[in-house]
Amino acid sequence: MNTEMTKTDCKTCQAHLPDLLLDEGYAAAHPDLAEHLNACTGCSTELNELRATFALLDEFAAPAPSPYFDTRLHARLREAQQAQPEGFWERIRSFVAFSTGRSFQPAMAGALALVLVVGGGSTVLQVRGGNHPAIPVNSASSATVNDLKVLDNNDQAEQQMGQLLDESGSEDGDTPPTS
Repeated sequence: MNTEMTKTDCKTCQAHLPDLLLDEGYAAAHPDLAEHLNACTGCSTELNELRATFALLDEFAAPAPSPYFDTRLHARLREAQQAQPEGFWERIRSFVAFSTGRSFQPAMAGALALVLVVGGGSTVLQVRGGNHPAIPVNSASSATVNDLKVLDNNDQAEQQMGQLLDESGSEDGDTPPTS
């Protein structure tokens, strides 16, 4: 017998073991599986062990509950109903300790929305009618004004360089300027 075919057949048979176990007619409907079970001792042993396990489970009888089970259960329920409720902090601590992260998602979304509303509201109040300090006329210029001054100085420097190049005649490519 080919060993590669046996491995493939064993894998296929292993995949079909639940069907073979639960449906008696499944092996008859699939003769290739029945043939493999007759030829392969490993697969047939595993199927027989599974059948024996199921037979033991069918024989198992669950133990009967204690005759006082219901009485004790009702007594514990009454005690729990009559007990004082936990304090606020104890409930919060147990909620945090025993809950999953999913329960915190709505709370976190609400807190973030509150932060955005408060932050945006304070910005709107400052822009619309807030008390702005008067900016002195002779104070230090803003960054934008400084940048514009630098660009203007650069433009003036380029114009002066252009005039120097025109006077020296190096635009024609004849002689390079000397320093």
